Amino acid sequence: MKFGPAAGSHGGFASAPVRIAVLVAALLAMAMPSLLRTDAETQGADAQARVHGSQATLSTSAAGQRSLVAPVVMPRAAHFGAMTPSADARLMADWVAATDDSAGATFVVIDKRAALLYAFDGQARLLATSPVLLGSALGDETVPGIGDRPIALVRPEERTTPAGRFVAERGRNTRGEDVVWVDYDAAVSIHRVVTAVPAERRLDRLASPTAADNRISYGCINLPAAFYESHIRPAFARQTGIVYILPEVATMQQVFGL
Repeated sequence: MKFGPAAGSHGGFASAPVRIAVLVAALLAMAMPSLLRTDAETQGADAQARVHGSQATLSTSAAGQRSLVAPVVMPRAAHFGAMTPSADARLMADWVAATDDSAGATFVVIDKRAALLYAFDGQARLLATSPVLLGSALGDETVPGIGDRPIALVRPEERTTPAGRFVAERGRNTRGEDVVWVDYDAAVSIHRVVTAVPAERRLDRLASPTAADNRISYGCINLPAAFYESHIRPAFARQTGIVYILPEVATMQQVFGL
């Protein structure tokens, strides 16, 4: 028996799996770069998506955070121009500006220690400033009932200019002169300087560079006549205004809560 064809057929069937394996291997080899490239690209795309997703999350988070943060609003401050006020005068005027305590009306700050008056418009902008004469006695309180007494019966230690917040308006005193009443019941007003007693040298006191000699009145606030006419009288002509008189014995906290 010849085994040639049989052997050859047997050899043909035996080599087919090898050829198939080789073919499959070749096909895999050809496909592998594409598969690997596709997998890498997929991984890269996933990674990129994760990066973009992270950025999107951060952006959204940042946007969300921005939307939750309220805008910073700086409190309004008083404008003193070229003037350098005392710390208490600055504190008072800035508080009025920030809170609009004067409700847009003219207001006045009187610094008793410095013997100065600051007049502001309704926007807390300084209009003018002037030296003032004040009560001869130190103190921030008014003696009860003092406004009902004849001026001759007011004792020296009772001649104080009270500290506090006052709603002031124009009126007339017992001599018929127009004044701005600060505390009508206590007979305390802002008015033109009184020069009836030359020995008191009130004009000289107003003109002096120091506040040490500005204590001479019974409690009222005396101003140069020209300043009163130019700034105080027109400011209170048609409306009330607020007068803030700073303390000289008590603290700002005690009087104003500041």
